[in-house]
Amino acid sequence: MPETGYLLAALLTTLVVTFALRAAPFLVVERLRESRIVGWLGARMPVGIMVILVVYTLRDTSFAAAPHGLPEAIALAVTVGLHVWRRNALLSIVGGTLLYAGLLALLA
Repeated sequence: MPETGYLLAALLTTLVVTFALRAAPFLVVERLRESRIVGWLGARMPVGIMVILVVYTLRDTSFAAAPHGLPEAIALAVTVGLHVWRRNALLSIVGGTLLYAGLLALLA
């Protein structure tokens, strides 16, 4: 068993690093707001992340075997439709997920 001093030093190091990592964004926030790169990323990253999530989600979809990706395609279309209609991410995600789960239960 490690000695008490060693454990306290490890704990203190962990606390300092954790605090520093959580405080760092607040210390540089003003410089980041003025950055053109951060503005550009902020405008484009949400769409990029959604594309990555869709590709990751659909990567194992089998179009050769029944139901031939039909639940995925319908749920994706409804999710996009809900988001375009209401511009509410929570409604889109929950609605698409519930529909997908329901379609899988019906078709499986």
